[in-house]
Amino acid sequence: MIKIAFFAEILIPDFDGASRTMFQLIRRIPADRFEFLFICGLGPDELYGFECFRIPTITLPKNTTYKMAVPQLAKRKLGARLEAFAPDVVHIATPSLLGQYALQYAGDHRLPVLSIYHTHFISYIEYYFKSLPFLIPFVKSKIANNQKNFYNRCDLVYVPAEGIMAEMRDMGIEAARMKIWKRGMDTALFSPEKRNPELMRRLTGNDLPTVLFASRLVWEKNLETLIRVYERCRSLQLPCNFVVAGDGVARKACESRMSGAVFLGTVDHETLSELYASADIFLFPSISESYGNVVLEAMASGLPCVLADGGGSRDFVEQGVNGFKCVPNDEADYVDKITRLLEDKTLRHQLSEAGRHYSLAFDWDHLAEVYFEDLKLLCNKAKLLGY
Repeated sequence: MIKIAFFAEILIPDFDGASRTMFQLIRRIPADRFEFLFICGLGPDELYGFECFRIPTITLPKNTTYKMAVPQLAKRKLGARLEAFAPDVVHIATPSLLGQYALQYAGDHRLPVLSIYHTHFISYIEYYFKSLPFLIPFVKSKIANNQKNFYNRCDLVYVPAEGIMAEMRDMGIEAARMKIWKRGMDTALFSPEKRNPELMRRLTGNDLPTVLFASRLVWEKNLETLIRVYERCRSLQLPCNFVVAGDGVARKACESRMSGAVFLGTVDHETLSELYASADIFLFPSISESYGNVVLEAMASGLPCVLADGGGSRDFVEQGVNGFKCVPNDEADYVDKITRLLEDKTLRHQLSEAGRHYSLAFDWDHLAEVYFEDLKLLCNKAKLLGY
């Protein structure tokens, strides 16, 4: 039996893209071969029969939807629980305070470490420091250095996209430690068969084509560009609806500046699958994604995508073949692509078919097998080296 100490800030299903990825693995744990101890800030008492050890958290000042775990506030109890569990491998979700604690624990006990690069933190800096632009280069440099130091102490780092891996190499993270490990897709849930024209008619009150945006409503998702795209479409009187699925700290501001759009708040996966399949264009200007689950979900649903040429999402799209990539902050470029799709049903159909075909190559069962095999290899390698 291989024992895994799994450290993550938040272990709540569907909380965000990182949580969805983690739960795809957690649901598939082969309990006859692995025992997990979960250590988190927010989560249940147990997950699929495995203990979940919770520690105190603090709320982040700029994003109150997130809480950061503070292991120093439970250091004695956490240390005792880990000593009793005696893990063979450490899994770390993020290079947070909890992640740093886990990395130090692994180093002290000579344990191998696996981490998944979930969040492209460095891309958030321009949003959080936009009122202090002179600090941006300094803060980016500090984060790049911290991430380099963190990930170069991990034995294996899963990276979701080639473009993100290139950026990580530029930070100084050693290529030998990184491995491309993409994300899977439930192509039965997200499917063109979920199309429901009546749903959009009921939401919008008309039969015009619909542009859909789905994500958390936080400024680091490049919402300023989303708003400018909306405003430009309105000024050009393009015949389309805008529907926004998601919630967050920026929702009120977005509703105020996009007064003609339909805001749905948080929706469940079944409703989201119908929205994807029933809309006509998926708009996603975020450049902060390490992967971009929503883009792949939209493609699996047969929804043509217009997205930013930035972040991990861009690796999904072959320009003009299965979607369109735009200059990240240029609303005119987005509107040009949206207009082309609105005016050309044949092009929409071509992108829809190509996107759906592309999405079928992503399988969670295979990715989970790779993950559990890598845990086994890390454990065996550590034993061979006498750890």
